[in-house]
Amino acid sequence: MGYYSDKYEAVIGLEVHAQLLTKTKLFCADPVFFGAAPNTQISPISLAYPGTLPKLNEAAIELAVRLGLACGCEIEERNYFARKHYFYPDLPKGYQISQHTTPICKGGTVSISTSAGERDVQLNRIHLEEDAGKSIHDLYDDYSAIDYNRAGVPLVEIVTEPDMHNGEEAAAYLTELRELVRQLGVCDGNMEEGSLRCDANISIRPIGSKELGTKAEVKNLNSIRFLKKAIDYEVQRMIDLVESGETVKQETRSFDAATETTFSIRTKEDANDYRYFNDPDLPAFVVMEDFKQRVKAALPELPKERKTRLIQQYQLNVKDATRLASEKPWMDYFEAGVKAGASPQQMANWMLGLIRSYLNEQEAGIENLSLTPLLLSQLIALIEDGSVSHTVAVQQLFPLLVKDGGEPRALAVSLNLIQERNTDTLSQLVEEVLDRMPEKVQEYKKGKKGLIGLFVGEVMKLSKGKADPKMLNQLIADKLKS
Repeated sequence: MGYYSDKYEAVIGLEVHAQLLTKTKLFCADPVFFGAAPNTQISPISLAYPGTLPKLNEAAIELAVRLGLACGCEIEERNYFARKHYFYPDLPKGYQISQHTTPICKGGTVSISTSAGERDVQLNRIHLEEDAGKSIHDLYDDYSAIDYNRAGVPLVEIVTEPDMHNGEEAAAYLTELRELVRQLGVCDGNMEEGSLRCDANISIRPIGSKELGTKAEVKNLNSIRFLKKAIDYEVQRMIDLVESGETVKQETRSFDAATETTFSIRTKEDANDYRYFNDPDLPAFVVMEDFKQRVKAALPELPKERKTRLIQQYQLNVKDATRLASEKPWMDYFEAGVKAGASPQQMANWMLGLIRSYLNEQEAGIENLSLTPLLLSQLIALIEDGSVSHTVAVQQLFPLLVKDGGEPRALAVSLNLIQERNTDTLSQLVEEVLDRMPEKVQEYKKGKKGLIGLFVGEVMKLSKGKADPKMLNQLIADKLKS
């Protein structure tokens, strides 16, 4: 649970804005492309010139429905857009077109896995809206600049229930959601570019209480790490306030990454401050059943389904299956390796151990790994057929393969790393070692069985590390019985 102290529980809800991967904006044909020169993707419609009228982008509806179906939401049949009024320079119309009373997706869940186990985070709604432009306050000394390229870009806002209780859960949720929208082709999930943005609503209450406390909203958290740090700091700030007899204010706050603290921006608006009403320029749109079924039929295999298949088809444990299923490129790599002949568990062990550590160090994705699934399966086969030891494969072959490529067996042969498995040769080495250590042999025969490790080590030295350890152990044990 979210017990940051023995008195209080944290209650957290997240609002995530995801820019939809459409070619044009939500209500006009302006292109959508990140990184374009400022104010080059605009038109009289996105700039709200008098007499211009919006026209809905059907592709945005399909992407919203796709996400809703993947999350198990109820899809609203008859939908309306509303005007959400507030004044800010990055909003040319003076209002944002959004959904208010009829979100296109209601309810639903996103599954998360944390140190406390697995559970579903409950969603409240997913609705469509347009993005605002971008205000730039640090370009000039005396005034702010406005880039309207982003104005009118289609978004979905994914709103959870106040259903999380600590920073770890919130981070796990955002991780899962980001991977989901990427796999569905709904959003590219690039938080550093602002195409996925997260606001956190945070409050505390006495443990055992069901009533929600006064919340603070921390805006525009642009990384999963910052989300967790902001929540942890804000919860402790609230606890300190209450414990000192002060009152928690409903307000909007921001996160300072340099100090890892939050600070107040403004008193939080309520819904009535926005003066919502149905947009008279946009008629209702209806999501027909055949449209929903067509979108549903085109859904890819989702992480939860992949995890179930990994457990059932490959007999992986829940932990390994969860980690592999969470990212499609990892799942694809795993299945390609198994298809090439690797045992499922060994493939999972290598991927989730050495390969993940290597990629983390390189700050790279598995799609950038030069070691193909076929080559990894061949490396695993070298270990399983006794050609090389696991240690040799990890410490010598793997670094060379990811650096220079090549075929594992050929590389092992060229480096003279193939294990000695000839019984006669190994028997001679064993006898030589035992003959040199008669006192230790007697100690072993009197019950000091741990000495077998010493004998193995000495034979390994004579073989220059090439003796097969399993075969060696058995040969020494047999010799010592006689």
